[in-house]
Amino acid sequence: MDPRALVTRRRAMVATLLATVLPFVAAAQPAAQETFEPRVGQAGKDVIWVPTPNGLIDRMLRMANAGPSDKLVDLGSGDGRIAIAAVRDFKVASATGIEYNPAMVTLSNRNATEQGVAPRAKFIEGDIFATDFSDATIVTMYLLPSLNLRLRPTILNMKPGTRVVSHAFTMEEWRPDDRAEVEGQNAYFWIVPARVAGTWRVQAGAETVELKLTQSFQDFRGTAAPMNATVQGSLKGDEIRLTLPDGRGGQRELVGKVAGEQMSGKLGADNFTATRIAQPAP
Repeated sequence: MDPRALVTRRRAMVATLLATVLPFVAAAQPAAQETFEPRVGQAGKDVIWVPTPNGLIDRMLRMANAGPSDKLVDLGSGDGRIAIAAVRDFKVASATGIEYNPAMVTLSNRNATEQGVAPRAKFIEGDIFATDFSDATIVTMYLLPSLNLRLRPTILNMKPGTRVVSHAFTMEEWRPDDRAEVEGQNAYFWIVPARVAGTWRVQAGAETVELKLTQSFQDFRGTAAPMNATVQGSLKGDEIRLTLPDGRGGQRELVGKVAGEQMSGKLGADNFTATRIAQPAP
């Protein structure tokens, strides 16, 4: 046989084989996955997804005074925009989003990579009621009022001074420390207060004062002995402030810091220390 005819015949056989096999090979390949695109109003575990507007995110992070020393946790982080903005625009040390929807988690981590803020901004799949975020210095959320209330005991157990910002919804009788409105959208801000309920023995120089206090979130009231005076004051994280009579018809201010069972600061012109000697009645 002519060698040229043989080559032509072999080429024809290969072409026939490829035409027969390639369709089956292509069919066996997995279809390219479509890129997930979230839809406003899509159902989640406890809420539907509605993104927080970027202008309000900026205001929320300014309310929280976010900065390089902070560790932010966003509860129900959606597409990741709050945590990403915290790292990108406010240079927080780290920001973690906790999100129940795995597709949202994948999308958020991709967004963080594209924005150049990964791994300082990262997203994990989890249940906000079963995930430990106690080391956060800032907590952000856009949840329903009922969910805010379920989270409230956990938040109040966090370190005094932890800052909390909620889009749209309050925590009922826990009065916000600040509130802002951006384009008709509300944000509410709280600082986790220290716990001061109980009986305290305050020592300032040669003077001893006994304070019996009850507490409602950042507000407290009670009595002071031996002057038999009613007192009330407020907390800003671990900072305490109240006014006491001076025994001469005037008043003086007690300003200090709470550290567990101890307090210290200034009572009028004098330094003071204080120890909690009895816990509040159950």
